[in-house]
Amino acid sequence: MTYKQAKRKFAVERALMSPFVVLGKLFGIFFPLRTQHHLFLFFPNADIGGSPKVNIDIVQCVKDAKPLVIFSKKPKNNQFEDKFRIEGVRVIDLHRYIDYKVFHFVNFFFRGVIASWINKNNSPVLFGGECMFFYKMLPHVKQSARCIELSHLATWLPYNIGLVDRIDLRIFSTLALKKLVIEQYDQNGIAKALYKRLLFIDNAIDIPDDERVKNAIMEVVFIGRGAPQKRIHLIAEIAKRMHDSGDAIHFSFVGDVENMINVDDYPYCSFYGNVKDEALMDSIYRQSDVLILTSAFEGLPIVVMTMMAYGKVVLSTAVNGIPDYIEHMKNGMLIMSTNEDDIVLEGVALLRQLINTPDLIEKLGQCNREIAAQKFSKRAFCETYRSILLEKVQS
Repeated sequence: MTYKQAKRKFAVERALMSPFVVLGKLFGIFFPLRTQHHLFLFFPNADIGGSPKVNIDIVQCVKDAKPLVIFSKKPKNNQFEDKFRIEGVRVIDLHRYIDYKVFHFVNFFFRGVIASWINKNNSPVLFGGECMFFYKMLPHVKQSARCIELSHLATWLPYNIGLVDRIDLRIFSTLALKKLVIEQYDQNGIAKALYKRLLFIDNAIDIPDDERVKNAIMEVVFIGRGAPQKRIHLIAEIAKRMHDSGDAIHFSFVGDVENMINVDDYPYCSFYGNVKDEALMDSIYRQSDVLILTSAFEGLPIVVMTMMAYGKVVLSTAVNGIPDYIEHMKNGMLIMSTNEDDIVLEGVALLRQLINTPDLIEKLGQCNREIAAQKFSKRAFCETYRSILLEKVQS
């Protein structure tokens, strides 16, 4: 969708929904929030994943500002819910009311309600972490409201192109995505002044103690969601071929991969499912040698950053933001093939190279740890986000 097409689409939508939004605004006036907030954080849900983990980190950074967190999308597992329950932070989960297409007028109504709560503040700040409801709210809040978005993937670009002049700051967690948006702006003739609103910020992680593990056979792990773009079946095929060939290697899977493959077909692999126990996850990270990803597209997964911090090797398809952090044979390995059969062949070959040259595992892993310590500091992350999100609150 082009900028002009999106603008026309939003204008029509706004006209059609206006009666429900106005009703919602009246409701919000007569039934105001009982708590005071200047900072409104819009997130889809609290499912396990890299994006929700970043959202949690941001909430932790600004918890003293007593933000209001608004969830809007039906969760699949909601296993990070307790991590959003932070002292001083209020959470409102709207998905039971607004995430139903059949009753979409209720969604319009709540846009009015939330907008009335926001508009009563002198200097409100809205932040959206890959949340569609955040974009839906923007036309209904007053112009003085500061609106900021965070994107990890290009998923939203065909939609939010029509809102670029309403979003005060657009944050990207990968340089590749920022470059893609610049290309989109060029193609749509966006005003040059709006380019200044594009900002790249690295995500953050804890840097663990440096503890070396020597495994008798190489331990390879996949950590992620059971989503189609992860192409878990390719990792399973790599595991099968290497098992059948007698390679000294073991594969583990963390996440709901049973959605994508039949785990009973791979008795020689370990399957952990979704792991909430932080001690167990720490053990999995430490005991692994290699993280493997065969995704069709990625932002910069938090799991990549985490494995870098643990000093492990990352083997991944060279998609999206991955090559911004993983340089082939310097701090990891990249699969350049795009055909699925070739990805499997290349993955097998690269893993065998690591098996045959164990010193390379140490070399790549140590380089990763040094990069992570330099780039992914939580202190710098919090200082940056506080300066952005609390600018209006503190003024």
